[in-house]
Amino acid sequence: MGNFTLGQTRKMHRLRIVCSMVFLSWGFVGVQAMALPAPSDMRDLALVTGTVKDETGAPLPGAAILVKGTTNGTITDLDGKFSLDVDPNAILVISYLGYSPREVLVNGQSTLSIQLNPESSQLNEIVVVGYGTQKRSDVTGAIGSVKSENFNKGVISNPVDLLQGKVAGVNITSVSGEPGANQNVIIRGIGSLRSGTQPLYVIDGFLLDNSSTGVATNPLSFLNPNDIESIDVLKDASATALYGSRASNGVIVITTKKGKAGTSQVNLSASTAWSSMANQINVFGADEFRRQVVAVGGALEDFGGNTNWQDELTQVALSQDYNLSMSGANIEKFSYFASLGYQNQEGILKNSNLKRYSGKLNMNQKVFEGRLLIDYNLTAAHTENLRPNIGSTISDMLYLNPTIPAFTDGEPTLLNTNALNPLKRYELFSDDAANNRILGTISPSFEIFNGLTYKLNLGVDYSNTSRFIQNRPFKEVVNESNINIGTLEELTSANTNTLVENTLNYNWNKNSHNFTVLAGHSYQTFLDEFRGTSARGFAANNIEPRYQDQNSTGEFPTTINASAIRNELQSFFGRLNYVYNERYLFTATFRADGSSKFGENNRYGYFPSFAAGWNLSKEGFMANSGFNNLKLRASWGQTGNQEIPSKITKASFSEDRLATGAGSLNTYPIDTDGRTLDDYPYGIVFTRLANPDLQWEVSTQFDIGFDFALFDYRLSGTVDYFNKVSSNILLEVVPADPIQPTSTYWDNIDGMKIFNSGLELALNYSSKPQRAFSYEIGGNITFIKNEVKDSPYSVLTTGAAQGAGQTGATINGYINNQPIGAFYMLQFDGIAENGLNRFVDINGDGEILDNDRSVVGSAIPKIIYGINSNFRFKNFDLGLNFNGGAGNMIYNHTTMSLFTKAQLSRSNNTTDFATQFPGESFNNSNTVSTRFLESGAFFRLNNATLGYNLSPSLIGMNNSFQNIRLSVTGQNLFVITDYTGFDPEVNTGATSGGIQTFGIDRFTYPRARTFMVNLNLTF
Repeated sequence: MGNFTLGQTRKMHRLRIVCSMVFLSWGFVGVQAMALPAPSDMRDLALVTGTVKDETGAPLPGAAILVKGTTNGTITDLDGKFSLDVDPNAILVISYLGYSPREVLVNGQSTLSIQLNPESSQLNEIVVVGYGTQKRSDVTGAIGSVKSENFNKGVISNPVDLLQGKVAGVNITSVSGEPGANQNVIIRGIGSLRSGTQPLYVIDGFLLDNSSTGVATNPLSFLNPNDIESIDVLKDASATALYGSRASNGVIVITTKKGKAGTSQVNLSASTAWSSMANQINVFGADEFRRQVVAVGGALEDFGGNTNWQDELTQVALSQDYNLSMSGANIEKFSYFASLGYQNQEGILKNSNLKRYSGKLNMNQKVFEGRLLIDYNLTAAHTENLRPNIGSTISDMLYLNPTIPAFTDGEPTLLNTNALNPLKRYELFSDDAANNRILGTISPSFEIFNGLTYKLNLGVDYSNTSRFIQNRPFKEVVNESNINIGTLEELTSANTNTLVENTLNYNWNKNSHNFTVLAGHSYQTFLDEFRGTSARGFAANNIEPRYQDQNSTGEFPTTINASAIRNELQSFFGRLNYVYNERYLFTATFRADGSSKFGENNRYGYFPSFAAGWNLSKEGFMANSGFNNLKLRASWGQTGNQEIPSKITKASFSEDRLATGAGSLNTYPIDTDGRTLDDYPYGIVFTRLANPDLQWEVSTQFDIGFDFALFDYRLSGTVDYFNKVSSNILLEVVPADPIQPTSTYWDNIDGMKIFNSGLELALNYSSKPQRAFSYEIGGNITFIKNEVKDSPYSVLTTGAAQGAGQTGATINGYINNQPIGAFYMLQFDGIAENGLNRFVDINGDGEILDNDRSVVGSAIPKIIYGINSNFRFKNFDLGLNFNGGAGNMIYNHTTMSLFTKAQLSRSNNTTDFATQFPGESFNNSNTVSTRFLESGAFFRLNNATLGYNLSPSLIGMNNSFQNIRLSVTGQNLFVITDYTGFDPEVNTGATSGGIQTFGIDRFTYPRARTFMVNLNLTF
């Protein structure tokens, strides 16, 4: 479980696994090719034409027509028409989403008119639950589902962006506007100090590891959003408990596309997008800057220019996205989906780019008369991520003197005191990472006898990243040593996640009783390897440092650090579902998880859950109620958290000795009169104490809700109340006893709890479909309250200030009886007569000290909401998606660091924030206070898409294309907010003690406004 070195044998074994999967996939294709029957004699076929309509007589475009027992089929055009060569006695199977399938005997007819009727209810929709699927009508947990046709549109590099604003109780915010930037995904509040907010991600049954893959941006960026069929969000304990120790933050289940019964289909999409800076911060222009510096009594340095550094350091970014997919299915034996994708997304800062080359292969094979089913999923991606020096670039674009010309004689102007022009930094600095990732699973399942099925799930997720962070030497800059001499950091990392699962599923259905029992075992291993090399001092010869030779010297030593960490999870789990007469539902789950991260005394955690449901709409007394569906749900359960550093339950030691002639001694001299290092031998000291009694963190959740539908399912919605309590909180703490061999240790905080409770509402209304004009309007809103209880600490800092004189000053944290992420600081009360800050004396003792700090708001919104609508008129459609939040604050660290009167007096640029108090002294400090705290409420038009479906028959290409679609999408079209930074969805503060920070804006990469044109061809 500790550090170790891997040999070539393990690497070759890993290679063999990957190669075997690839060969196995092509083997399935070959077997299927041999199994397919030869083409029928075309002389026996006759042309059949027809029209497929809905219950109102309106045409149904895109309905699938399949000759039963064959792969011969087609889909209807925009007028609901089709033509197909079939045997005169063939049976056609017609299917359409939301409608009951129908079989029609051709019986020698040449023209058919076919009507489909809506499914009896939306309750037949299939949703993904832990280790299986269920009909929506049988679900007892709180699950939000979004299908691909309802995903957010636009330039999407992170799959969770597809969900933003779509699911009640799920708050998704971008850390920054950088391509592929990480997301804060919060499901029903924050319930842990150490594990952050990331939920468990499950892709096609494979449980991902949230460990960093070495790429600076989001690790999910390897997954092509175009390959995703649906995303299900498991929110309450009944839905998540089967995932046990990793489900305390919720579970997001991603299902990729599979081949569908019907005609084989080829889809090609191509898009181009242009992005620009959505919002500039109103720093002074050159003329206003000259006036303001003089007005405040500063020393104006006027270089005669007129430069908008925000314009100079940003660009109109071009993005391209191309995807080719092929899919099809023989309903009897075989289905496939294969895709290739290429995305090249530029950022609005120069040298900011994310490229992804992706491939996907999903196959499904049935043999032994359908009793053996083999699913195979393979995802491969190569991702390249280029990043600029974001913090320095943002700082420069906001505070640099606007009278400095950007260029002199065609070269970036060398700034006074030989400082670096940020335009030159674009040439000198680069952060370049390349990641290769393969996720492969094979899942054979065998029906032992009627109702009893065994399934084996084998999977490997392998990621390898090489990252180079370098500064080319530039001798003209003398006051920045890294720039002057050149630096290089070479970081390599490899992550291997292997999964073996065995499950038995038994379904028994008799009369009004339906039992489904699941039992399983899971074993998962995680291996994270890292090596970093840091070197300084390179020749200024126009060769990048990563391609130069460099020898370690006393002046410029080369340093190397490396690690390898292995962890294991073993789990036993089970679930019972019982449905009586389609009315009364009961679910019980249990999971026992063993983690190598915990000590011998508490290696296993146990996580039960129970849920019940009542389909009231099935009762006789509800026959004339007007409800098409009304179901009550209630659940209780527990989930766990083991997302803590590895090996913390084990003791650790290091060598140490006196490093100088004075100071604290870790070892003792051989000679009591010793005065030199030679007299102090190396000694062994504790760096970590063993704690075999460390326990699992536990989240206990209660949920009650109801689902309803009215007016033939056109109006539907859900309401949920939840209460989640996290206990046994895991934290690295400072010992109360000062006589300890280490400064900190890991422990469960006795009695401390984190409460999250809230109300979720979701409502959707749709007009009658398939008329000339139809529409769907939906929305969701979540009210959430969170609170820390019984904490033994006055404040556990989650966000701290950075910069000269401020580093480490608390901005927000966990405070007893207060919301999570509570801002804890002095209350600003204007400028005193002496020109210095005046703060509120909270305790009235006549002094302003730390005990005058108070809670002044929270970084976590109290309300989050989303609104979505789709309008269709003939072949045109318009989709609008809005999202927003309220009740939270943002600490504008950028303003605190840059926009001060002292900065302006030194001829550095600011906003009018620096001049709002004419009597303020240049010597006034930028103390952490409410002066820099702003409302984070916002309302955003997230994306809007206008599309047109062109009927191929109109241009005489109906024999070549099934559909042609053109669309235009706008992203981040407007945001209504009082926040004065680049964007209110932000979080770039410094993590404190490994505890995730929230709601701090420090030199954040700006958000972009994007316009995209897309062409989609279906063959």
